[in-house]
Amino acid sequence: MRSNIHAGGRLAPAGVTDKDLKIAEIVRPKLVQDGMFLVGLDIVGDKLMEINVFSPGGLGSAQRFTKINFGKYVINALERKTNYMKFYGRNFDNIDMCTL
Repeated sequence: MRSNIHAGGRLAPAGVTDKDLKIAEIVRPKLVQDGMFLVGLDIVGDKLMEINVFSPGGLGSAQRFTKINFGKYVINALERKTNYMKFYGRNFDNIDMCTL
């Protein structure tokens, strides 16, 4: 889904292209290094316009559009990560937590 709702856009389906995936793979190592777990990538054509790290955005719109509750998947992933810390009895740094 691609849309800028705040600027009068509307929801519309969009496929993820090989170019989109290539851009994501290019920025992934830096995001992992910085401990980023859930971010939003704004890609227009073959250009990365913005990386939203504080508000990955789109999940609410995606949920309304697809009827999939993404929140439960995000919460499950976060719970899994905290369970690793409990299981191993230690804290992990951001990089480790991002890749678990």
